[in-house]
Amino acid sequence: MTAKQHVQHLLDFIDQSPSPWHAVATVEAAIQKFQFVRLDETAKWSLQAGGRYYVVRDDSSIVLFVVGHKAPAESGFKIVGAHTDSPGFRIRPNAATVNDGLARLGVEIYGGPILATFADRDLSLAGRISYIDEQGNLAYKRVRFDRPLLRLPNLAIHMNRGVNEDGLKLHKQNELPLLFAQLTGGQLPKPYFLQLLEQAAGINAAQMRSWDLAVYDTQKGALWGANEEFYADSQIDNLASCHAALQAMLDDAVLDSAQSTLVCAFFDHEEIGSESHIGAGGSFLADVLQRIGIATSAEREDTARAMAQSFLISADMAHAYQPNFPAAYDADHRVFVNKGPVIKSNANRRYSSESVSIAHFIQWCEEAGVPHQRYSHRSDLPCGSTIGPIASAKLGIRSVDIGCPMWAMHSVRESAGVQDHGYMIQVLKRFFSD
Repeated sequence: MTAKQHVQHLLDFIDQSPSPWHAVATVEAAIQKFQFVRLDETAKWSLQAGGRYYVVRDDSSIVLFVVGHKAPAESGFKIVGAHTDSPGFRIRPNAATVNDGLARLGVEIYGGPILATFADRDLSLAGRISYIDEQGNLAYKRVRFDRPLLRLPNLAIHMNRGVNEDGLKLHKQNELPLLFAQLTGGQLPKPYFLQLLEQAAGINAAQMRSWDLAVYDTQKGALWGANEEFYADSQIDNLASCHAALQAMLDDAVLDSAQSTLVCAFFDHEEIGSESHIGAGGSFLADVLQRIGIATSAEREDTARAMAQSFLISADMAHAYQPNFPAAYDADHRVFVNKGPVIKSNANRRYSSESVSIAHFIQWCEEAGVPHQRYSHRSDLPCGSTIGPIASAKLGIRSVDIGCPMWAMHSVRESAGVQDHGYMIQVLKRFFSD
């Protein structure tokens, strides 16, 4: 594929994945074409060298792996970690209200979105509904409204004269509820909202027990720029990293010749700290790696031996230089779109990179013929973090934090460079092939 073809494939991937639950389903559909077998955590595992497997936990985190032709104790695990969630809004349990005939849905802020970017967008809902099925069992179903359903209209400048000087500031409790209907004839907002969920999910409202619903932007991803050298979409952070890792693993040459055991781990809840049973701070990845060790060796010590030889690439997006805001960047560590993957460093371990892991990644870039860049955050600004330090500490393995440079991180509409996504796939493919 050309770089542009890779990015178009990425945009399709993102547009099929408006929530973490949909993202995992999109990954699952992709890997089933390559004969990956789903494993049940409650069942005993039987694994074969060269076998392709995956595990899903709670519908929004997934670990997929290819058992190497060498035992993990001899060659370790090669792991790429990323996350399926993105910052935004989540619908409250008792969400639907009405004021002056206008129905609104109450939201909670998930993670750290740029709130103003959600104003005046064609928004909708996607997620998961828990319900009681016809046999009386608890079941779950993904749901998605494919059309614009919600909106956060701006206040006109005539009533907010200072908006261009002071910026758009939205009160998190009072000014974020989303408009979704004009009710007439005594209609009540809660039953009306449940009717909408019934239509979208095909589940009777009486059977519904709860939901996890995310707000998403319905605008499709697009290439842009004079030469279509950039692309824009929602959730580039961090579905672009999930997609790059997935494409690298699904390369035929990688799948057929894997000596080490190859792992992709895509976690939910990174944007809110990873501290959950399905996040990078939970036991999910450690459980899977331990069970691979148990299934492939009778020696209990071999799992520890495997971990000692393993390596984790934490793949998350990086802050590209935006020339309109030069003061936001350290002058010696500016990174640019379409100039290659970024190695992220922080002395306080907000990123997991250190000199040895950095040297490894630089070598893989050189061997793949891919340029690389180095990033360090301004010392007077708080630095974000990733799954890297969390997973590395929990597993006790070496790790490096890397990512493609992008603009407008945590906006509802983010942008990045076309060439960089192809570069990332190339270097991750080299990592898996090493």
